[in-house]
Amino acid sequence: MEVIPAIDLLEGRCVRLYQGDYDRSDVFNEDPVAVAKQWVEEGATRLHLVDLDGAKAGEPRNLKTIEAIARAISVPIQVGGGLRDYASVANLLSLGIDRAILGTVAVEKPELVQQLAQEFPGHIVVGIDARDGKVATRGWLETSEVLATVLAQQMVELGVAAIIYTDIHRDGTLAGPNIPALRELARAIDIPIVASGGVSSLTDLLSLLALEPLGVNSVIVGRALYTGDVSLKEAIQAIGPGRIQDVPPDFGSSTFA
Repeated sequence: MEVIPAIDLLEGRCVRLYQGDYDRSDVFNEDPVAVAKQWVEEGATRLHLVDLDGAKAGEPRNLKTIEAIARAISVPIQVGGGLRDYASVANLLSLGIDRAILGTVAVEKPELVQQLAQEFPGHIVVGIDARDGKVATRGWLETSEVLATVLAQQMVELGVAAIIYTDIHRDGTLAGPNIPALRELARAIDIPIVASGGVSSLTDLLSLLALEPLGVNSVIVGRALYTGDVSLKEAIQAIGPGRIQDVPPDFGSSTFA
């Protein structure tokens, strides 16, 4: 399972919000490029960037910082926040970003999602951010009546590459991932799912392994990395490629060999 560090950008700084509340943010670093380099040095194989200003404004606002990060590191990057028209997505991908994450438009403009998924196959994913099972939009400032599982099924039909599922009540809280909701979603669709929100410990990460056979193949970790509750290196060792439980034991000359 891939462990993906999150870098949330607000006014050019690396921050974390509590349950998506812009008034409850913690600044962790003034230099997001340095943060990105650090995560890659510690073994990250992908980064998750969120343009919080863009999500609120409805258009990308931290492109210079995103482009600087893309130039500074060599691993794939996925970016979300304010991507609500064709030009914004096309421009982002032209910067070398691997995946564009669509959120609000999945609810409001599904035809745009389909167009982008067809034109940029493998590079369009949808972020489904839910409160009590219902999809939130516009930087989590509004909650729709659309059920997360129903939207996910619609997005699969439109050809998106993956679904990123975030439980807003748990995001930034270190309260643990919503395993039942992830299991329900995984049983409803047949494309990869990225778990997001609430990871607080290696125990939380290990709990997600039971969902890997269902299609939950990666997890985004944010606040816990910045507070030190989770070590990226240890997380990768615990659930990443070559994790301990997947390495055959060395019996040597044992009679059991």
